[in-house]
Amino acid sequence: MNMIKIGMIGLDTSHVIAFTKLLNDSKNDFHVPGGEVVVAYPGGSSDMELSYTRVEGFTNELRNDYGIEIVHSPEEVAEKCDAILLESVDGRVHLEQFRKIVSFKKPTFIDKPFATTTEEAREIQQLAKQYQTPIMSCSALRYAAGLSAVLEKTKAKNWIGMDCYGPLAIEPHHGLFWYGIHTVEMLYRVFGSGCQKVTVTTSADHDLIIGEWTDGRIGSVRGNRKGNNSFGALIHTEEGTEFVDISANKKPYYATLLEQIISFFNTGKSAISFEETLEITRFLEAANESRLSGKTVTL
Repeated sequence: MNMIKIGMIGLDTSHVIAFTKLLNDSKNDFHVPGGEVVVAYPGGSSDMELSYTRVEGFTNELRNDYGIEIVHSPEEVAEKCDAILLESVDGRVHLEQFRKIVSFKKPTFIDKPFATTTEEAREIQQLAKQYQTPIMSCSALRYAAGLSAVLEKTKAKNWIGMDCYGPLAIEPHHGLFWYGIHTVEMLYRVFGSGCQKVTVTTSADHDLIIGEWTDGRIGSVRGNRKGNNSFGALIHTEEGTEFVDISANKKPYYATLLEQIISFFNTGKSAISFEETLEITRFLEAANESRLSGKTVTL
């Protein structure tokens, strides 16, 4: 198998270090073979503290510890690689950055959140179709080993409901997109598309997001800001309820995600449909609307 030369765009998230460790260090216990990060563009958002305070440190670490070539534009990254990890932590810049690289036709993984409005998500997908550039986007929690194990165990059963939980820090420019994307991706891994309406109950410390699907299934996402940073879920079947403990499996969910990404880079085909990615964006957009208004919002 040929080694895929990977370029990174946006060095303002811890994902860039975690991914590079798993891809480039063959001695890592959870090394993911098949690709190597070789070039990167720092990027960064001047109006977002969690971006501009971190980009320099992560850029220096990639350059000094891993020998990654640092370039001055997204276009330079696209010219020097076979596939792209668009990692910018600020979902608002993904459309602008993708516009600059889409014509290179390199398979591109767009890290979460894919976009922060349905309109921008739809435009990214239209550009990808226009230039026939393969794209994929999801949270690492979608492919967490703990979740996959329970789904394998219950695959012959009828999944009738799901209750997810996890930390839900709020970032001013993203609202529920910031951490809500993780638990919502877990929910969609099981339920798939078809949510009809969303209702959010909120307080200073918690949010409860209820999604109602067209076939009558109800899925919930409980987010907390009280210090418990664990992710998990209950999956309900007609035969019983299974507990999903994301932390129970030693294999990090970044590794299971990268396995999916390397497969995508090799085939140019994402396991997640455009329609589902678009609906997840709309789900979180509607949840932000419901959180502010206190009303149920239709998708």
